Amino acid sequence: MQLLITCEHGGNRIPARYRPLFERYRNALESHRGYDAGALALARDFARAYGAALVYSTVSRLLVELNRSPNHRQLLSEVTRALPAAERQRLLQRYYWPYRNCVEVQVHSVIARGERIVHVSSHSFTPRLNGVERRADVGLLYDPRRMAEREFCTAWKSEIQAANPRLLVRQNYPYRGSNDGLTTHLRRLHADTHYAGIEIEINQKHPSGDAGAWRALRKLLVITLGQTLAHAASATKMRKPQPRSSIARYNS
Repeated sequence: MQLLITCEHGGNRIPARYRPLFERYRNALESHRGYDAGALALARDFARAYGAALVYSTVSRLLVELNRSPNHRQLLSEVTRALPAAERQRLLQRYYWPYRNCVEVQVHSVIARGERIVHVSSHSFTPRLNGVERRADVGLLYDPRRMAEREFCTAWKSEIQAANPRLLVRQNYPYRGSNDGLTTHLRRLHADTHYAGIEIEINQKHPSGDAGAWRALRKLLVITLGQTLAHAASATKMRKPQPRSSIARYNS
């Protein structure tokens, strides 16, 4: 069993070619619309702790949304949607497809060796959206029709809450794990027995709050992920994840 970590919204950088388009969108770039604050720090902690492969991007989701299917209406933002067709294709060829293909190759190579892969995609969410408070510290997203994912998230939630009962951990919140996304795409390619796609969502009040408390939360999540992986490996008589560390970054 191998572990793969990804972070689709790790930064809010706009490449020089497209910066003139975003002059009026600086506030949006600094907000949850521009990137997932804290998600990349957590992803790096996961990968470092378990020698896992890490694929991440620091290009803003307002340039191109890496966690959406190529035909999804939110693939491009209101800024890039108006670009000429040729320029839109250039943007996808430069930033979207290399990232998606890299993740697919990572997953396929593990499964081709006869191993199972657990893919943890790191995200964060704004504490309030459209005036509504999001009531959770941590969200664990999965497809409820896939038993391995459901059991993994139920076990991880239990480990987190046992470590800190004050944390509110919710499953398939603030989004549904079966919504359009990279993990949903990969589920269509690989059976439940080979691939488990989990999205972890952290309330952005934590990375924007006390630095020490944020480090402690990340450490707790790293430890409880390891405990959950160990239980999953034991339950299925699989060997523990072996270090195959590699990092692919898409921010040039």
